[in-house]
Amino acid sequence: MPCPICDKPTETDFRPFCSKRCADIDLAKWFSGAYAIPADNPEDAEELEQQLDAAERQKPH
Repeated sequence: MPCPICDKPTETDFRPFCSKRCADIDLAKWFSGAYAIPADNPEDAEELEQQLDAAERQKPH
């Protein structure tokens, strides 16, 4: 299986990547929001946000 970042052969220590560099590039993409799961219905995200806000308000401080 090739590295998903650069297509070089993978290394066991960094699987599924070929190196720490490619693993770090992938991690940076997650942190920056470059990877996202598309939503079919934008209202789902709004509803989830409202539920999370309500749950946060109910937590004892």
